[in-house]
Amino acid sequence: MYYKTIIKDTVRIPPYRFENPLEEVAIQTLNETYEGRLDKKLGLLICVNAIVAIGEGKLIMGDGASYHDVEFEAIFFKPEQHEIFDGEVIDIVDYGAFVRIGPMDGLIHVSQVTDDYINYDAKRVALIAKESNKTLDVGDLVRARAVSVSIKDESTNNIDNARNSKIPLTMRQNNLGRFEWIEEAKQKSKKGKE
Repeated sequence: MYYKTIIKDTVRIPPYRFENPLEEVAIQTLNETYEGRLDKKLGLLICVNAIVAIGEGKLIMGDGASYHDVEFEAIFFKPEQHEIFDGEVIDIVDYGAFVRIGPMDGLIHVSQVTDDYINYDAKRVALIAKESNKTLDVGDLVRARAVSVSIKDESTNNIDNARNSKIPLTMRQNNLGRFEWIEEAKQKSKKGKE
């Protein structure tokens, strides 16, 4: 889920940026500082998109920059337990499929793909259900539910840290799975009611 949050901090404006609009420089500097940072309570900071308030600049002896107290609006992504996500399969390995869900990745373990027994086809790089012949390939669009969420604070501001935080997902429930599987189930249900 995406959240909008107001944060207070101090931003350093270097002297060579004094000619530029203050709010514009502050947003750029804050994005350079915080974008991609993970916070256990707030989630992954996607971007700083607005300055709510900016104070008068202060100078520090020996530093030509100005320091401004700011309140800024930031957008965070924090997946919630049991949240439903639409995503794209970006990688398949023998133990499951990695799915891009917004700015983070989730992992669907082979035991959570379907109720059927799943085989890994190394040549095709796909997961194949033994009885139903359902397949899961790289590039497939899927709907999955977060089984659990555990975000750890990261000291560096690197989007790769978020990508390395895998969120366990399941597709073993009604209206979950590859989009084609969901549509097939709807058609079968519709025919059964007629």
